[in-house]
Amino acid sequence: MTILDKIIAEKRQEIAIRKTEKTISNFEEELSFGRKCISLKENLLNSKTGIIAEFKRKSPSKGWIFENANALEIPKGYCEAGAAGISILTDEPFFGGTIDDLIEARHLVDCPILRKDFIVDEYQIYEAKSIGADVILLIAAALTVEETKKLAKQANALGLEVLLEIHNKQELSHINENVDIVGVNNRNLKTFEVNIETSKKLAKLIPDDFIKISESGISNPETVIELRKFGYQGFLMGENFMKTENPPYALEEFIKKITGTGLDLSLKQ
Repeated sequence: MTILDKIIAEKRQEIAIRKTEKTISNFEEELSFGRKCISLKENLLNSKTGIIAEFKRKSPSKGWIFENANALEIPKGYCEAGAAGISILTDEPFFGGTIDDLIEARHLVDCPILRKDFIVDEYQIYEAKSIGADVILLIAAALTVEETKKLAKQANALGLEVLLEIHNKQELSHINENVDIVGVNNRNLKTFEVNIETSKKLAKLIPDDFIKISESGISNPETVIELRKFGYQGFLMGENFMKTENPPYALEEFIKKITGTGLDLSLKQ
């Protein structure tokens, strides 16, 4: 059993328990459910950096990164520093996140929030909408093509955008009309090995009518600039900032280095 297999197995058990505590109808009755989502796609089109800054306390491969990270201060600081969007981990066993982290951040930020989790059931999509997420993540390696289509369609119906994450050529078949953004994860979720070449190899295989982002293993401005040449408009970064004492400041300094090169990543110029 791979790490991903273990995560998905535990996730399904977790959802089964949550379904006994709260129903989809309960989510639909909440006032926050009717909130209009903020578009990450539009933000990436207009962003000068394309950075999606991630709030992450730990990972299966690295353990604790920032155990006591504050979900009120850091996401707010990310937005103020110029992030195009915020990614918040809501998986607790493997990443140290909670649903409350996203709820707390939502009250303080006006930029789009990606709910970063292992979504395998439509229940999680209704939940994401109710807690204030703007975008959900669908991981091709964790789903069948039909499951991806079904979940993406449901997300769009609720006004949520969909970030589809792929890692290899075979997973391109998961791309469908209800996907808004295609992300290439440079980390193999089965082995957790990271290789930036993954983004370069898959870039031309992703249809041009999709916004493309690169995820994982990005730690310096040179990598962002290089991947921009391959057509990437967004860059999901977490550990690079979260391993510092002040993640928002680390993001601000990173952005200064990119903009200092004179490179403008926005498509609408």
